[in-house]
Amino acid sequence: MEQSVFFEICGWIASIGMILGYLPQAIKTIRTRNTDGIALPTFSMMAVGGFAFILQGLFHKPDILWALLITNLVTTTCSCIIFGIKVYNDYIKKK
Repeated sequence: MEQSVFFEICGWIASIGMILGYLPQAIKTIRTRNTDGIALPTFSMMAVGGFAFILQGLFHKPDILWALLITNLVTTTCSCIIFGIKVYNDYIKKK
């Protein structure tokens, strides 16, 4: 198997694993709005890291790294939503 094909397959397997591993927690948090036990710095840093990976996937030369880009678009979006819910629960709702 050619190295670039192997690289792409590994990327897509990683992408599917990351999304399927991350989505259940994100969906549960979004549905229940329960953010007890979630550390605010964790989700803020996950969003920052995901955004950096999005940029890396977009600007990789010579080709866009689609697996990296798609995975981090999904997980960063979820991280930002959870971050927003956490901020609302911990700071706005308590006022």
